[in-house]
Amino acid sequence: MVKTTIWDVREYTNNLIDYPYLSEIIATYRQGGLVALPTETVYGLGADATNEEAVQGIYQAKGRPSDNPLIVHIYDTKQLEDFVENVSETTERLMEAFWPGPITFILPLKPGYLCQSVTGGLNSVAVRMPSHPVARTLLKEVALPIAAPSANLSGRPSPTTFEHVYYDLEGRIDGIIQSTQSEAGLESTVLDCTSFPFRIARPGTITRSMLNEILPNGIDAMRDESIDKPIAPGMKYKHYAPETPLKIFERLNEKLDATQKDWSQTAFILPATLLSYIPKQAQTIILSETESDIKQANHNLYAALHQLDQLDGIAHAYIYGYPDHDDAEALHNRMVKAANHQFIKGEW
Repeated sequence: MVKTTIWDVREYTNNLIDYPYLSEIIATYRQGGLVALPTETVYGLGADATNEEAVQGIYQAKGRPSDNPLIVHIYDTKQLEDFVENVSETTERLMEAFWPGPITFILPLKPGYLCQSVTGGLNSVAVRMPSHPVARTLLKEVALPIAAPSANLSGRPSPTTFEHVYYDLEGRIDGIIQSTQSEAGLESTVLDCTSFPFRIARPGTITRSMLNEILPNGIDAMRDESIDKPIAPGMKYKHYAPETPLKIFERLNEKLDATQKDWSQTAFILPATLLSYIPKQAQTIILSETESDIKQANHNLYAALHQLDQLDGIAHAYIYGYPDHDDAEALHNRMVKAANHQFIKGEW
């Protein structure tokens, strides 16, 4: 166990440079420490990406498989010159359109600068430039590339609040930066730019259609996740799963019968518009106001999964699968993994 320092920056979110303990946070990173930081997607567990011991600490704190590559976070594209072999003109167009923001680009690695553990032994590197004001100030002031996977125990739902990080990693890491809930709520889109057309390795809130608007016909469908050596986080191993057994349901045509089954040990995660179908004995968590509000569902998903595990006496849970369209691809991806591909097909 280590002493985990809490830095509450909520009053300084938009002006972190005036935070009295900023130099302490920066020094912790530079000395090889592990500090969880807020981003617009989820909270990340950050360490100096050039420090092998620090990066190994990320894997140990999370219990993360060593071949699961990390995402390197930067403040300025000039930093790419240190560890990226080249950036194509087409990739630059996408960077100009979506950075800073919730998208990660997989690029050809220039060896010798980053420690080997960051890339999981690959000849490519995943890079992101976050838009969250706290993350941007930290990255600028520390003047180092920061490796930062989600700040949770491996396999658990990703953290979108300080409390989620504290629950999983207090006593395992050097510090946690307390800020507000992450806006997007899902991890970044990961785009493999090592060959053309580019391919989505992990869906996120920046969708294929948005990318194709900038680069027409330049984006292929998502990669096959059955590959043995993952090129991006979230591809090979169990992810996002609550402790409570979870299944996905795709429709409710009538109210569930409370006379034929005891629902008192059951929880439902669903839009408010479906509440009338749920027996009063069951517990409910609202994911969005309506079935069409994908943005709100994205924002609330991980918080709902964390909340699920805090409910008393729940033996199993069901989550609504939302209509299938481009905006919901990332939401579906996380739900399917959280539920271990378990679906309700008309039988309850």
